[in-house]
Amino acid sequence: MLSVERLDVAYGGSQVLWGVDLRVPAGEVMCLMGRNGVGKTTVLRAVMGLLPVRAGRIVFDGQDITRWPSDRRARAGIGYVPQGREVFPHLSVEENLRMALLGCERAKSIDDALDLFPALKRFLARKGGVLSGGEQQMLAIGRALLTRPKLLILDEPTEGIQPSIILEIEEAIRRIKSTLGVTVLLVEQYLDFAERLADTYVIMAKGSVVAAGATRDLKVEMVKHHLAV
Repeated sequence: MLSVERLDVAYGGSQVLWGVDLRVPAGEVMCLMGRNGVGKTTVLRAVMGLLPVRAGRIVFDGQDITRWPSDRRARAGIGYVPQGREVFPHLSVEENLRMALLGCERAKSIDDALDLFPALKRFLARKGGVLSGGEQQMLAIGRALLTRPKLLILDEPTEGIQPSIILEIEEAIRRIKSTLGVTVLLVEQYLDFAERLADTYVIMAKGSVVAAGATRDLKVEMVKHHLAV
């Protein structure tokens, strides 16, 4: 579904990614892991077209999208939920969801998002900016799904969220994969969450990939070496 090949990305004169390779198989959940500041979010932003690529290429669904603008990538089937959610704070929940209908024009109603997160039905008239972190995350994921993506990218979906809603989000991601058939690439700090959901993993350190494989084969020694603080 997604192939990132020898990717170099820089912020101005400061290079952040060095020859990053990763492949996300269709129909699976891949978790991108690593300590803070190793370049995980930079990878996601480059895939989404929000950062220019210095070298390497990005292939999505058989097409080289390295130079495509972000709106073309979204129309091609990449959904993105950034760190911090970035819902429209002054629009209602319903208006936030309807914005997605205007974007890719694939879904005809907001029902898919409400079916995935029934709790949002109680907040349709409430402004996005007054929702809790967990409610905003549900809104952001639901909004991304209304673009009917082939690949859904999630940047730390459990950050700052109470445990009860983390479980709802975990179940939603499981349904997104199994029922909707959407491929998922996520950045996640909670190892237990990642182990329960992800089919495969990639670990980054200092802007490069240092380990990858099936999540069931992830060893305690590797976690301590690359992920423990």
